Amino acid sequence: MAERVSEPNIKQLLIECREAIKNAYIPYSKFAVGAAIETTSGVIYRGCNIENAAYTGCICAERTAIAKAVSDGFREFKAIAITSNMPAPDIIVPCGTCRQFIREFSTDLVIYLVRPDLTYEKTSLAALLPKSFGPQDLEKG
Repeated sequence: MAERVSEPNIKQLLIECREAIKNAYIPYSKFAVGAAIETTSGVIYRGCNIENAAYTGCICAERTAIAKAVSDGFREFKAIAITSNMPAPDIIVPCGTCRQFIREFSTDLVIYLVRPDLTYEKTSLAALLPKSFGPQDLEKG
């Protein structure tokens, strides 16, 4: 089970993910997404979605944030917050690719689905990706 985030860090995660959408590169869809992930060391990384004319080259905000953290040597995370430029009360959830990408580093990460007014729904990776496949499954052979 993932280490839980203290209340002050939840608020900071919410603020950071909202800030991250300001950097989204979205010339085609105009659909901005921001994410903020907290390492078990308490470091928070932001990520935004980045579009590409060849849509298969796009990268989601969640994967951007994780890639930034991993490239700095972090592999363990407490929680991730995700938001978009959709009006409240709408929230977004990670796509299937992002769910699997998150799963590479955690079996049950806490996930905050954040609205523009910073209210949120709390869920977990286990709820969004039940019976998941991960690194330990490759070690069984």
